[in-house]
Amino acid sequence: MALNTIYYEDCIANIPKRIDDESIDLIIADPPFGIRFDGKGSQYNRKSEFVVSGYSEIKQANYHEFSKAWIKAIYPILKETGSAYIFSGWTNLKDILIAIDDAGFTTQNHLIWKYQFGVFTKRKYVTSHYHILFLVKNPKKYYFNKIDHYPEDVWEIKREYLPGEKKNSTKLPDKLVEKLLLYSSQENDLVLDPFMGNGTTAVACIKHKRNYLGFEINPNAKEIIDANISKAQES
Repeated sequence: MALNTIYYEDCIANIPKRIDDESIDLIIADPPFGIRFDGKGSQYNRKSEFVVSGYSEIKQANYHEFSKAWIKAIYPILKETGSAYIFSGWTNLKDILIAIDDAGFTTQNHLIWKYQFGVFTKRKYVTSHYHILFLVKNPKKYYFNKIDHYPEDVWEIKREYLPGEKKNSTKLPDKLVEKLLLYSSQENDLVLDPFMGNGTTAVACIKHKRNYLGFEINPNAKEIIDANISKAQES
């Protein structure tokens, strides 16, 4: 198992082949939400030419099995002292929660990330938050660095807008990922991101002296991820 590696055009089903059991300190996962999303819609206030093609969404009918498979795959590779954060929208949250219980994880917290932009609606409330599920393998042994005196479970962190820069679908804010990293890992720990997207987790790991592993099946994202990692290494 090579550190600081991203497996492009590879599937998370290969996690057991690529990663040893009990070897990962922290997992940060932002999977597809199963909502017919390609990242190029005008409702997301972006120009489609700056969003690379190749994003692979999961059909809602298949979302339960998809969630069950990948969450089951990450359980054995996490250390007893480790933890995991899974992002989810509300649409298929139940499938994520069922898969978490089935895999054997303990849910320590259900965090809410409140952001300032949601798609305009006419007959329902505007969705302007994500769920972040904080999971552990062993509730008595997991590492937790209390970086704030009074750490609340609702975080309001602004989305980042990068006009003129190419993206692979949406991008989590650097500050959000860094906060998860600082709470739940130490320097030289090994962090896994099963859905690399734009390489935000890898960049955070470089900045804060962690090691990283990742998977990304969109081959068109390679150039973006490699460029973001190169910039982080040079800074």
